[in-house]
Amino acid sequence: MKKILLVEDDKFLSNILKLKLEKSGFEVVDAFDGEEALKKLRAFRPDLMLLDIILPKKGGFELLTEMKGDEALSGVPVIIISNLGQEEDIVKGKSLGAIDYFVKSRSSIDELVEKIKEICKTSLAS
Repeated sequence: MKKILLVEDDKFLSNILKLKLEKSGFEVVDAFDGEEALKKLRAFRPDLMLLDIILPKKGGFELLTEMKGDEALSGVPVIIISNLGQEEDIVKGKSLGAIDYFVKSRSSIDELVEKIKEICKTSLAS
């Protein structure tokens, strides 16, 4: 079973996404701020992380930067899910190692879950 770390401070969105992913056969652990995400990353060792950018305590870009500099965490694939939809945000996220970038207002939860399933089948096949 693929493990996903869901880092999203919007509890409503987090709960919906978590339920949909669990129904699709994923094990999901959630974190609601960047510091909690970093702790859970180290303890949980997810196959994939879904990361919001605007988070309490430590933002998503900051978290990505820390992950990039940490050998144990740099290999975790990250999909950004954010309300930040400017081109420079998307470019920044990908330059920091994100494999994909979803703008919440432009994507449905079902589209996101389908994309996650696709990514887990192809790039994370074990």
